[in-house]
Amino acid sequence: MSNVNEGKIPFWRDSRIIKVIIQLLTISIIILVFILLGNNLSQNFRQLGLTFGFGFIFDPDLNSRFNIGDSPIPYQPTDPYYRAILVGLLNSLRVMITGIILAFLLGVIIGLGRLSDNWLVQKIATIYVETIRNTPLLLQLFFWYFAVFLKFPKIDAPLVLFNSIFLSNQGVYLPFLLRNLQTFLAILILLLGGITAFLIWRKKTKVIIQQGTTGKVYNIGLITILILSFLIVFFGLDWQFPNYDSQVQRIQNGLNLSPEFATLLTGLTIYTAAFIAEVVRSGIQSVSKGQWEAAKALGLNSGLAMRLVIFPQALRVMIPPLTSEFLNLAKNSSLAVAIGYNDIYAVSNTISNQTGKSIEMLLIVMVTYLIFNLIISSGMNRLNRFVQLKEK
Repeated sequence: MSNVNEGKIPFWRDSRIIKVIIQLLTISIIILVFILLGNNLSQNFRQLGLTFGFGFIFDPDLNSRFNIGDSPIPYQPTDPYYRAILVGLLNSLRVMITGIILAFLLGVIIGLGRLSDNWLVQKIATIYVETIRNTPLLLQLFFWYFAVFLKFPKIDAPLVLFNSIFLSNQGVYLPFLLRNLQTFLAILILLLGGITAFLIWRKKTKVIIQQGTTGKVYNIGLITILILSFLIVFFGLDWQFPNYDSQVQRIQNGLNLSPEFATLLTGLTIYTAAFIAEVVRSGIQSVSKGQWEAAKALGLNSGLAMRLVIFPQALRVMIPPLTSEFLNLAKNSSLAVAIGYNDIYAVSNTISNQTGKSIEMLLIVMVTYLIFNLIISSGMNRLNRFVQLKEK
């Protein structure tokens, strides 16, 4: 009996019990801190005669009483506060989604340029990356806003490119499809054409690898599908081209990008693309030279070797830091308040000043950005699991 008792470890020396105790103490301290902060906040609210609640957002008797110049949906200053918050939310989403797509595409191009054998391309890409990465984003936004977009000609004498793009100090005007069945048909045609082209490209790649042929028939089919899709979209559908109306002295029709939106999108895209370029470069360089040599031994040219061998392996290294850059772009979009773009942060700040509900609006902004970032990280984590090697 004594031998059995001697073999037992006292609980204060058992590492498993110690870990549980440490975790319980940590959770208790965190809960205690939140209780103290909440109690302090409640006392301050009582002293100032304030109340905590979100009912004012949906109160029809409380109007927002401020204009939002860049509104993707109908909005009036007489609308309730929830309508203004919705406009700010949509404005933030416009910048985030478009910025992530454009920054990734530009970052991949610059990253490949950094690895180019062409001396000029490599130096230009290097100068771009080193200049943009070492300059504050806020300073770049001010440059694009005050030195570029606000310096465009006045609305009565805009700068016209290709007889279809108008640049003025009131925004950028681009050709755009009518917002009806035409837009839906254009998207449908592009999707069908893209899917067909992708299937042809996959078939062509398999033929080249398995049979060693050049795949000329598939090349012709691929090019034909792409050309037909774009011809139907650009010439077969009714496009809205911007035009200057001298009577009202403004540019009508087309898609208008306000100077604030164009500044924020341009600044975030160019800034984030510089970091993504380094992610792409380091990911490609992490693939061993033996993979390049194996691809060349199979008879693959540089383009196929990059698409089929190098880039898929580099993705396993690239996706985690890419996730961080996408999250940074989403959070950096809050700098829109510096140039007057009405995103969720700017709108919430205005509502807070009007109503004195600073804590409530701060919580709304925090939860909004938290949800945005969780969606981005969740999607990237799924993609990361998809590209990782599956162990048997």
